[in-house]
Amino acid sequence: MATTMTASMSSLVVAAAGVRAGRFPARLPAAGLAPRRCALVVRAQRKPEMNPTEEMSAKPKASPGLWDALAFSGPAPERINGRLAMVGFVSALAVEASRGDGLLSQAGSSSGLTWFAYTVVALSVASLVPLLQGESAEGRSGGFMTADAELWNGRFAMLGLVALAVTEYLTGAPFINA
Repeated sequence: MATTMTASMSSLVVAAAGVRAGRFPARLPAAGLAPRRCALVVRAQRKPEMNPTEEMSAKPKASPGLWDALAFSGPAPERINGRLAMVGFVSALAVEASRGDGLLSQAGSSSGLTWFAYTVVALSVASLVPLLQGESAEGRSGGFMTADAELWNGRFAMLGLVALAVTEYLTGAPFINA
């Protein structure tokens, strides 16, 4: 209580003298009312042996575990599914154009299922290894191909695969031949 009273009395003295915080008036009042100015200098210093990039890298990054990366809200599921959908959409159109087989007939053949299984394993491992090492897709993206662009391209590829399957089912013919 005594400190608040002292602080309020000192502010009254300063207000009575017509002094604003941090400024001296153009005309100094009587010598007894003139505030004394004390300079307070605060300097922040860092250790000279470390620069800022070393300070940031000195902290160990916690890399997520396999189940953390594969969690429903984790970084891997949508990215892996999007990458598989992009490869699947392009390869489905390429096989349709070259052999005339539709998406549903490709998925029903044994060679189509074998290629699908190999692609799933290869892309899943290739996507999980950098995540488990502590890297992120956002950290490696730059320029035109960003991590958000990859997610959106994957989402559109997923929709494209569904559209190919629905078109083939409704028309009874592959999309390119429809």
